[in-house]
Amino acid sequence: MPASPFDHPHLSGLLGDAEIAALFSAEAEMREMLRFETELARAESAEGVIPAEAAERIGEVLAGFSPDAEGLKAGVAQDGLVIPELVRQLRKAVGGDDAVHVHFGATSQDVIDTSLAIRLVGVCDIFDRRLSGLVEDLTALERRDGGTEVMAHTRMQAAIPVTAARKIRSWRDPLERHRERLPAVRDGVAVLHFAGAAGTLEKLGGKGEAVSTRLAEALHLTAIDHPRHSERDGIAEFASWLSVVTGSLGKMGQDIALAAQSEVGEIRLGSGGGSSAMPHKVNPVGAEALVTLARFNATLVSGMHHAMVHENERSGAAWTLEWMLLPQMTIACGAALSTAAKLVANISFKARDASA
Repeated sequence: MPASPFDHPHLSGLLGDAEIAALFSAEAEMREMLRFETELARAESAEGVIPAEAAERIGEVLAGFSPDAEGLKAGVAQDGLVIPELVRQLRKAVGGDDAVHVHFGATSQDVIDTSLAIRLVGVCDIFDRRLSGLVEDLTALERRDGGTEVMAHTRMQAAIPVTAARKIRSWRDPLERHRERLPAVRDGVAVLHFAGAAGTLEKLGGKGEAVSTRLAEALHLTAIDHPRHSERDGIAEFASWLSVVTGSLGKMGQDIALAAQSEVGEIRLGSGGGSSAMPHKVNPVGAEALVTLARFNATLVSGMHHAMVHENERSGAAWTLEWMLLPQMTIACGAALSTAAKLVANISFKARDASA
């Protein structure tokens, strides 16, 4: 069994999401961390905090910088995070008198959390697009099959006949509400993290606010009036949103799997999984994956709530827990949205047998 199914050469075909995973790759993380350092130098230069020549030199070097990966790995083993060793490598690459101006006034969490914020904005854009498409697909399914009569079930027992539209709306409407909530969730994570060692920007003197404003504009993030190093409600709300989205998709998957049972036959699967022993079967693989991903995120969201508990101004333990959980939850949500779109495109409702 692999350590992670999301990037496994086989299981990623079922549970992976290459588009979302790319935003959590080491390359994407490093790209945005270097972007932070470059734009920080430019903002500080514009406000007279560091010399213009230093900002220009930093920008030139970082544009073509390739870190020593093994050195970064060793640095994380010692320091618990990548930035101390990365800054050492950057200053060595810049060299001369300009090296001291690299990362000036910033702290490790500024770089790491801002890199994440930039990438989560991209994630939110992808999810908005996918939710919109899925809602449209479900609306089209309702137009085509909504008048088909099926059996409602309460507590797993047959209740009364209803139209398929009743079931489809119970899948679609929550997704519409999740999409309506997404802008507020996005605002909660799309913030600049720049506050220095303990949230005071003491090295910048009276220029902290001006530099923050310039830096936020360059990175297309929101400048806030005080740091959120230890205020993790925005991240937790994002994780909760991921869980409720996958939960709604899991409900749809469960309904489809039940309705596609041979004994029920109210939904036809246009495609499905085969069996090595029973070639007549069309297994509801996509529907089952939605249920699995929903349960996975429901399990992990508890850990993200635990990660809100930061002691004082920064917690190494809580912060590291986020690194372990949030990428997996985000990829799981992305995989669920993609799987749901494929599933909806390959199902049709079959009229209920009135004699049954």
